[in-house]
Amino acid sequence: MSNAHPAQRQHYDVVVVGGGHNGLVSAAYLARAGLSVLVLERLDHVGGAAVSARAFAGRDTRLSRYSYLVSLLPNRLVEELDLDIALTSRTTASYTPWRRGDRTGGLLVERPEGSATRESFRALTGGEEEYAAWQRFYADVGTLAAAVAPTLMEPLPTERAVREQVDAGVWRDLVQRPLGETIEARFADDTVRGVVATDALIGTFASLRAESLEQNRCFLYHLIGNGTGEWRVPVGGMGAITDALARAASEAGAEILTSAGVHAIRDGADGAEVTWDGDGRRHTVTAGHVLANVAPWVLQILLGEDPDPVTKPVGSQLKINLLLDRLPRLRSGADPAVAFAGTLHLAEDYSQLEAAYADAAAGRVPEVLPGEVYCHSLSDPSILGADAAAGAHTLTYFGLHTPGTLFTDDPGAKALAVARALASLDEHLAEPIASCLARDGEGNPCLEAKVPHEIEADLAMPGGHIFHGPLDWPWAPDRARLETPAQRWGVQTGLDSVLLCGSGARRGGAVSGLGGHDAARAVLESR
Repeated sequence: MSNAHPAQRQHYDVVVVGGGHNGLVSAAYLARAGLSVLVLERLDHVGGAAVSARAFAGRDTRLSRYSYLVSLLPNRLVEELDLDIALTSRTTASYTPWRRGDRTGGLLVERPEGSATRESFRALTGGEEEYAAWQRFYADVGTLAAAVAPTLMEPLPTERAVREQVDAGVWRDLVQRPLGETIEARFADDTVRGVVATDALIGTFASLRAESLEQNRCFLYHLIGNGTGEWRVPVGGMGAITDALARAASEAGAEILTSAGVHAIRDGADGAEVTWDGDGRRHTVTAGHVLANVAPWVLQILLGEDPDPVTKPVGSQLKINLLLDRLPRLRSGADPAVAFAGTLHLAEDYSQLEAAYADAAAGRVPEVLPGEVYCHSLSDPSILGADAAAGAHTLTYFGLHTPGTLFTDDPGAKALAVARALASLDEHLAEPIASCLARDGEGNPCLEAKVPHEIEADLAMPGGHIFHGPLDWPWAPDRARLETPAQRWGVQTGLDSVLLCGSGARRGGAVSGLGGHDAARAVLESR
């Protein structure tokens, strides 16, 4: 891997545009199959959103700066590429602090669920019914996950083929009707409803009752990983996954150039031509196939088209990275090492989620901002480096219903959103989070916040959309044309020589490698 210099060849079997994790997956598969592969990355490092970084001056901690958890990366893909990575389970699935009048408590969901989970539901709801509904619901979700997960590294199944493996009622509740209707019918408690609903809204700006079903598709992707839906912490941070993929690609013979910003892709009779800027010069090579590990909206620009600004994706998230001197105490009295070990839900009651959506849809930063917090250092202390000796811990906050449009013309919106995010945490703490913040080498609080337009600036994700655009169902419509390898794998662009290999592919989204895998399989089947 090297900074941009003249490529070793004038023609490659495959050129991969973008060195994010999906591009590296494609490169590894194709190089291992004996093809000549060139990867071109605009930044001075590979990995895209799957990177680790020392974000605070004078601090050794390496944060998963953008992407932060792993679920959809198939175990089979890891095995096929001989990746030396470790994913560790979180001992707590989730903890949701609550206040009801003068009562405070926390809804604890263990991994695996046990008596403490049952008692936690009883303390919140006063009975057994809601936990029984929870168990029934996730058992039903599990049947859909069991039908979908085995198909993820195979050619796209048709919708009918998946539907026939699932109970008709489950299919209706999760695929055909707005998820909000299902949650309202299945659960009575506002907090429980919200905990279920949040998986539908990560990076997705939608009402839970939206007829588009965008929230349903997001929910499905969050629950099907390896058939269990478990989200795990990558040991060493997200950068460890990138490092393993880059090694696999390089050792197989792929050529990786960084600081190589692609300028244009031109389709031709016998393949395609790729032009990039690097080393103070412009370079051009030809290729049998070009795999676009960029958002489809960006690909249009590289192909010389003029994309409609109206179709540009709009991201919806507030990401805050913090380094703490110590974990804060909670008003509920829960052990911080338990409460923060999983997903800590904040202001995510069902009614709060819908109210926040209404605020944001009206152009206002939500009055009460929903979000969730993760403490990766409890699961993987190695990311702290020398900071571990002082008892430090990381926190990652991911805010919902913060579409990029809120921050476009209002310079104060980001500071307001950050303040409301921290206030939603402080509400449940016995001490303000500011009192626990570590200081960097220059004496500044260790807090880094990113809103969608800053994600776009950092990573060239249009609109800062973490999925490169709305997610698709991970199957093909019954009437879809599945005549070519690209169509069968869901990576077609309309040009035979250019395929999608990133999150914009049919089964893209999250750190899964599926877009890269599917594009590689389509190339190999077309030869």
